Order: sequence, then C-alpha cells, then structure tokens
Amino acid sequence: MKFTDSIDTLKGVGEKTKKLFHKLNVTTVGELVYLFPHRYLKYDDMVTVSEAKVGERVCIKARIQSNLKVSKIRKLSIITTTVKDETEILSVKWFNMPFLQKILYMGQVYYFVGTIQIKNGKKVLEQPEYYTLEQYESMRNTYQPVYPLVEGLSNKTVQKMVSQIKPMIETMKDYVPYEILRKYDLLPLNEALWLIHHPTSEEILAKAMKRLIFNEFFEFLIDLQGMKNSRVKMKNCFVIQPCEEERQLIEELPYQLTNSQKNTLVEIKQDMASSYAMNRLVQGDVGSGKTIVALLALLCVVKSGYQGALMVPTEVLAKQHYESFSKELERFGIRIALLLGSTKTKEKKNIYEQLKNHEIDILIGTHALIQEKVEFAHLGLVVTDEQHRFGVKQRERLFRKGQQPHVLVMSATPIPRTLGLILYGDLDISVMKDMPANRLPIKNCVVDTSYRNTAYKFIQGEVEKGHQCYVICPMVEENEALELESVTEYSEMLKQILPKEIEVAYLHGKMSQEEKQDIMDQFSKNQIQVLVSTTVIEVGINVPNATVMMVENAERFGLAQLHQLRGRVGRGNQQSYCIFIQGNQSKVATERLNVLKNSNDGFYIAEEDLKLRGPGDFFGIRQSGLLHFQLGDIYNHAEILSWANETVQTLKQENTDINQYKNPYLNTIDENLSYHI
Repeated sequence: MKFTDSIDTLKGVGEKTKKLFHKLNVTTVGELVYLFPHRYLKYDDMVTVSEAKVGERVCIKARIQSNLKVSKIRKLSIITTTVKDETEILSVKWFNMPFLQKILYMGQVYYFVGTIQIKNGKKVLEQPEYYTLEQYESMRNTYQPVYPLVEGLSNKTVQKMVSQIKPMIETMKDYVPYEILRKYDLLPLNEALWLIHHPTSEEILAKAMKRLIFNEFFEFLIDLQGMKNSRVKMKNCFVIQPCEEERQLIEELPYQLTNSQKNTLVEIKQDMASSYAMNRLVQGDVGSGKTIVALLALLCVVKSGYQGALMVPTEVLAKQHYESFSKELERFGIRIALLLGSTKTKEKKNIYEQLKNHEIDILIGTHALIQEKVEFAHLGLVVTDEQHRFGVKQRERLFRKGQQPHVLVMSATPIPRTLGLILYGDLDISVMKDMPANRLPIKNCVVDTSYRNTAYKFIQGEVEKGHQCYVICPMVEENEALELESVTEYSEMLKQILPKEIEVAYLHGKMSQEEKQDIMDQFSKNQIQVLVSTTVIEVGINVPNATVMMVENAERFGLAQLHQLRGRVGRGNQQSYCIFIQGNQSKVATERLNVLKNSNDGFYIAEEDLKLRGPGDFFGIRQSGLLHFQLGDIYNHAEILSWANETVQTLKQENTDINQYKNPYLNTIDENLSYHI
C-alpha cells in the first residue's frame, strides 16, 4: 500500500463512502493518515445527577422517565425526555436523531455520557451517548478517537479504515535527524502517527502530539525560511512616489489620523520609494485603523501607474472593503473590482479580461484572487488583510501574480514579542497601538450566569437609545448541530424576553454566503438590533452603531480571540460595553478573564495569555483563527515552536539545505492540510 493510493483501495470503501471521504479532502490513503481525531472520549466511573458538574463530561446511570418527544426548529429536529437516578431528575436532549424514538423507551436503564448544561435554570444533558451496562464496561478506561465527519460517514467507519493502514504507517521512514529527536525527546514519526489514532493514555497521546506538533512548526518554518531567502533585498521594480490625491484624501477625512497611522504611512512610503521592494507587516490592535493606511498606500500605487490587490479571508469582509474603497477612491478615477468565489462565471471572465488589460486598478477579493486565471498587467502592491488566516503558499501565490511587487500584510491579532520574532522574522514590522481620538475605551465586566437577566435589561436599554448589540454563543466543537441549536434556540429565547419591537436575528457558519451577507446588511442598516452569532463575526465586521458585546461561556475562548470579538464594538463615538458571562467558576478561568476585564490593550493581553498557558498544555483552549495548524497552537505549544525554530536556525548555520528535511509524505497531500499564517 502506498501513500498515493486512492482511498477506495481500502476494504469497505465503495463509491458512496469514497465520495463522503472526498468531502473531508481525503482522496488518498496518505490523506487518511493525516486525518487526525479532533478529540478523544474517555469512559470513566459514573457519577450521580446531583454530583455532575456543569460543563464537564460525565457518565450517569439513569432510568428513562418519559416517552421521547420530537419538536422542530426550522430544519433541526429536537428529541427530549427525562431520566432519573437515585438523586435527581434530569432533562435529556438530542438533535437530528428521530430514530431514537424506536430504540429508547420509558423504563429502560442506560448509561448516558455527555456534558451537563444549564438551560432556563435547569440541568440538561445534551446530545449524550447511550450504552447498556455491558457496552459501557467494555469501553472503560479507553481513549476513543473522534474524527471530523460529514453527514453519512460514521466515526466507526473512519476507525475501521485507519486500522487497515497500520502496516503502511509502520514502514514510514523518519525525515527529521535522529539527533534532533533525541535532543527534544520526540517519538519516531511512525510511532507518533499510529498513537495519535490509537492512544492508550493521556501521557502517550501528549507524546504523539508533541512530535506531530513539532513537525507542523518545523515544516512551516522551513517554508518561511524559503520565503525569506527568496525575498532578501529584492530590487524595487515599482518605485512609488507620494501623490497629491493622498494628501487631498487625508485632508478630507472626517477624522484626524493617529500618530501610529502617520508613522506607519511614512514607513510604507519610504519602503516603496527605496531601492528595495517593501515586505512589511502592519500589526495593529483591533480598531486602530489599518484599513485606511492600506487604502492610502494603494492610492499612491495606482497614481504611479500600477495595480494593487487586496486579499481578505471572508466574502462579507471583501464586500465591506469594496464598498468603503469605492466610496473613497472612485472620485479620483480609480477603477475597483470585486472578485469572490461566488462571483458568477460571466462576471469573472470580464474581470479577468479587464485586469489583464489594466482596465482595473485595484482588485479586492478572497482566495479567488490566487486562482490561475487571474492575471495582472502591472501588479505593484499586494495587501493581505487578517493575514494569519492565509497559508504561506497562498500568500506566496498572490505575490507571484506580479514581478516582485511590494508586499503589505496586516494583522489585528497582537502576538507576543517572543513568538513574533519567530513568525515574522522575514518582515519589517509597523506597530499601531493608538486608537482614533473619538473612540472611548470599552467598559468590560466579567460576571456569572446569575447576571444574565440584568444583562438582557441592559441590552434592551442600549437598543432603546438607538444602538445595537451582539450576543456570542459558545463554541461547541464536538457537534455542529449542537452549535446551530445553541444559536437558533438562544435567538428564539431572546425574542421572548425582549420587547417585540426589538428585531433579533442569528448568524452561524453553516449559512450560505448570501444568507450571511443579507443578515449583515440588515444589521448594518439597523434593521436588526440584536445579532446572536457564533465566532463567524470575529473578522473585520464594522458596524459603528453596535455598542454591546455579550459573550456566553467566555472561558471557552482564547483571550486573543475574545479580544478580537470585543473589537466588533467601540467602533463609533458612543460608549461601548463588553459583558463576559463566565459559566465555569474555576480559579484559572477567572484569572484569565480578569486580564480582559482590566485591559483593552491587545499586546498586553497576548503576553499575559502566553504566561497563563504554561509549557506542556497540550489540551488547552485553542485560539481560533490565529495561525491555523492542524494540531499546534502557538500559545499552548510555544516551547515546541521555539524548538522547531532552533532546529531550522542550526541547520541553516551549518549551511545545510534545509529543504531536504521537508516531510516527503506531506508533499503528496492536499494543500488544505497545510498550516496557515
């Protein structure tokens, strides 16, 4: 069996199962090896209902007290019943599993395994697994891998397929020198790859993760080193001079640029007028005004006779930038186009043709900008916004659309200095800390769940003043149906609590681009006053009229991500507020959230977040959106990142061709599996 063999060479994979695996970007046997479990289930001793702690995964032995009932919220079917042990009655709920009515009956005793939540003041067990006594005993003290799935593909099917590839994994050769493995106490590659699919203890799992996380960082830093080597002091092919239009636009802005914005603009203009091409990162805190800096840089590039490109991670953000850029720049005769994955084929063809003929000056869009058919006539400046969401290869692909264009990358995610030196070593860095003069500091509070009703009254009061509010529902990584239900049910509940004239809507990642855009358009126009959302609103949404951000179960998020979310408010000249609802009252959770409560400085928060993690925190909270590695997290695994960096630097000093240490197996795997920065 070879890495490049089709997935249907495995026993039990027919045409239907093959298509389901393809939806997970698993087309070959090798890709299955790197389809890592996203969590593991451990089956411990049972507890009583009264002992069960909210937010923790527990096993409860109980008798079903009532017949199962089915209700519907749009396309979501919800099955409910009650169970009882010797201490208490407990509500139980499943989603999209109507067949349970034919399996579970009143009077039966089962082991129920799941996470206790509080809903409307009562304990609820949501989406629990259910086992007979014999079934549960057979799984005690084992670690069961849980894989990312698509509808129609079961976890058991994936487990069966993985078990077939053990002989191939055992024959894989290591590509990292033995001395490095010994120095950092890393497992051989084949051992780590097998154990991540079949761990026997938390300690063994941590060892497997340590090796594979090292691989991810090592691979990433080799690629980054390649970018550094290719861009060292590149000749400036596009000398950009200051233009009169830039001065005019700055004078006409309804606000004064901050000192940070002015200094960053000076640095950018010096770069673009120097002998060498610009390669600069603008690292600005949330709301510091990076977009206008990019706009002014692009204006100068166009007025020097060249083209510019702006790539952003989401269609909603791309449309937002397109509208604001058009409003500011079209009066200067600048031609701007928007290119998205959802753009109709005929319109795409027109854009390709106009771009090639230099009939478009600035192209704004998503990953669609790096498609093969996109050709620029004279690309002088490439800007990537929220750049940590793009892969190294994606950034490089956009850069290759021109002949050594200037590069400006922007990030609203402050990263601790020690990590920044590793991750951004190839870039000149401009830091923007100042906030616009009309921005008032956000007022923060961290409260427990008993404060909810007070928070709802506060939200009502803000809406009555003409303002708008966000409510962020907690992440539910294990189950998309649960997350969807969390958002839809929460918005239904708010509609009952708040006055009828207050329009409440919801937003989640499963919606189509059209649906998301429609909701955001309505919210921007204040046709929706309260928006209940998952973290899909985290990136770049700009509604200056929104003054309240309420985050449920805030302890489930990383601090950098919470700071990003908080940045959706405080964008106008009104006082804004952020309410962090803390579901878990542990000392560690309180300590972390108090960092946010006491500071609005993203750079300080990033440093404190790193301190609070500690080495070896393999299973800590991940920072969503902050460097997309499969397993690695630069906060939880900062020490391993430094090991990988030390290794790359040592090999470089030895004049070794470090590309020979790239993973030969990953070269056969779809780029979707690669890390992102």
